[in-house]
Amino acid sequence: MSGKGTAVVVEVAWVNGLAAIRSLGRRGLRVLALDHRPYALGFRSRYAEPRLAPDPLEDEDGFVAALRALADETDDVLPAFPTHDEHVNAIARHAGELADRFRFPFPSWEVLERIQSKRHQLETAAAAGLPVPRTFHPTSRDEALAAGEELGFPVLVKPSANVGFRRSHRRQLFRCESAAELERAYEAATPFEPMVQELIPGGDEELYTFGSYVSPGGEALGLFSGHKLSQTRGFMGSARVGEAIWVDEVVEQGLAFLRALGFHGISQVETKRDPRDGRYKLMEVNPRLWQWHSLAAACGVDLPYIAYRDLVGDPLPPARMHGDGKRWAITLMAGKPLALERPPYVDAVFARDDPKPALVQLGRFAHRGIHRLRPAATASGGVRGR
Repeated sequence: MSGKGTAVVVEVAWVNGLAAIRSLGRRGLRVLALDHRPYALGFRSRYAEPRLAPDPLEDEDGFVAALRALADETDDVLPAFPTHDEHVNAIARHAGELADRFRFPFPSWEVLERIQSKRHQLETAAAAGLPVPRTFHPTSRDEALAAGEELGFPVLVKPSANVGFRRSHRRQLFRCESAAELERAYEAATPFEPMVQELIPGGDEELYTFGSYVSPGGEALGLFSGHKLSQTRGFMGSARVGEAIWVDEVVEQGLAFLRALGFHGISQVETKRDPRDGRYKLMEVNPRLWQWHSLAAACGVDLPYIAYRDLVGDPLPPARMHGDGKRWAITLMAGKPLALERPPYVDAVFARDDPKPALVQLGRFAHRGIHRLRPAATASGGVRGR
């Protein structure tokens, strides 16, 4: 199957959306790319047909209407691939009114709504006999402080209700070295049902990912395993460099966890290897494509295309990864040293067959650099341009 059909990628401002566009476009599919920002990086891809839509956090009905309008552009059934939780949730809540033309790589809202709760994730994993970090769910400041004393500092404060937390705080969690820091973090996270969790020792390289596509019938059609080598923000950011490595325990635990959740579709299950006992302990599940899924594609597990084929009723044979040791990196980031990796590696932005996003990104970095230099030059009496 090649050169036929249409797919939709939703939220394409950064590299996870860009990677999905490329994955599907390289197969000859028409790709409608949806975002509320006209400057979205994915809009610059040669494989994308850009379409603007409202932000679902600000206008969910308008977002769904914009999605619905895409069906008027083609007679094709439209598999849709949202890359962020807000968009997954908005689509899932309206799946009934979209189901006549759209297909989605995730289960019903009934299942997804439960998965939104990290508390539910942890309790489901524990009930299935899978290892989890020690975690408390305080309902008051005093309970939070008592949890910190019980666990021993440093501790983590995470949102159980994740949607909106990252946008509000520009981070995924708080690391607390003292009771005072814990008190502040608990207060900041209160609207998001905060959890206080033990810090599993070890660096970024101990964070392991199981990525997969599981069909609605429960067949695992694509399996990938890898780990982070570094993150965009030390300890608590998204992946900066990742490496493919097949770990049976990570894969087996991930599949068991998805079954316990009643989940099918595309997902990332993240665990952290605890050096104290060697066990892989659950961090979270993301019911969607994650930031570095293009490494899975480079290792033979092209999850967007695998899901596309299944969703249009023409499934591929199950794919298992090859390429242990292959890496993925965001080579160039503003204010960060270059992340030049040994080949073979996949760059998150640059692609020979699709160079414009990388050129646009370079231009943005140059523009920021010039603006930073101007105040310094003016303050030191530098020559001003005419």
